[in-house]
Amino acid sequence: MTHPTTIELLGAVLFGLALIHTFSTKFFERLAHTRPRHAGLWHLLGEVEVVFGFWAMVLMLFIFGVSGKQAATDYIDTRNFTEPMFVFAIMVIAGTRPILQFAATAVQWIVRFMPLNRNMAMYFLMLAFVPLLGSFITEPAAMTLAALMLRDTLFAKTVSNKLKYVTIGVLFVNVSIGGTLTPFAAPPVLMVASKWNWDIWFMIANFGWKAAVAVAINAGSAMLLFHRELRVMGKQTGADVVPVPLTVVLVHLMFLLGVVVFAHHPAVFMGLFLFFLGFTSAYARHQNPLILREALLVAFFLPDWWCSAACNSGGWNPF
Repeated sequence: MTHPTTIELLGAVLFGLALIHTFSTKFFERLAHTRPRHAGLWHLLGEVEVVFGFWAMVLMLFIFGVSGKQAATDYIDTRNFTEPMFVFAIMVIAGTRPILQFAATAVQWIVRFMPLNRNMAMYFLMLAFVPLLGSFITEPAAMTLAALMLRDTLFAKTVSNKLKYVTIGVLFVNVSIGGTLTPFAAPPVLMVASKWNWDIWFMIANFGWKAAVAVAINAGSAMLLFHRELRVMGKQTGADVVPVPLTVVLVHLMFLLGVVVFAHHPAVFMGLFLFFLGFTSAYARHQNPLILREALLVAFFLPDWWCSAACNSGGWNPF
């Protein structure tokens, strides 16, 4: 029988503390209000997305103290940070004003050809078309687009809590399954696609069309259930803002496409992202504030790297 090493025992203990911390974030939020001197630290520890990353950092410090610098750096160097970096870049680009304008324009254009009330058609497309679009611009980008569009067209109005909860629930489900038209948009598919030789045609034939039907049924059911309340739905707030020029929109779409195409090559897509940041700075008048904080938290929350650090140190894996 193999006895656990010191690092493995530490990993197990810290993983347990991380689980406890996950259910204690409200305690840290209260501390932020009652202990304003260190409110920034308490707010940080109160973010659910930060919990496992924080304890993974603690584990790395223990490895450094117990096994030395070389062991700690060697372990970090073997972790794969590609997916969190990719999600960060794609979310920031997808959440920009030019991309949102393009998505809103596409929705408005499709609405014209739908035999439905305009508001009902808009609601259906935001819960069906945009999540399916996640198969090409990735699920995090689709969630960002749909959430921001719903915020400005529906949630800015006076609607019932039932409508809000159902909308969010349907959006979560549809985005989760709407990325299965391609082999690169959904993280669970991405992890096995290359090993199992799943190309885009295999995905569409075996999973994609079923997901599309489910997405349409979910969105259609929510639309019919709340068709009366959807009458308050309107154009995005801020419609009086000067439209973004077509050239700027096209440049943003090119950056978005480039990051998606080179999703497995962090040196390339992060280089593109840096150029994108320069472009947005040069044309700041056509931009809203970039969602850097939100994207960082989502990327930091991704389990692929912190779980490998916090749960698999020295070969131990609780899963």
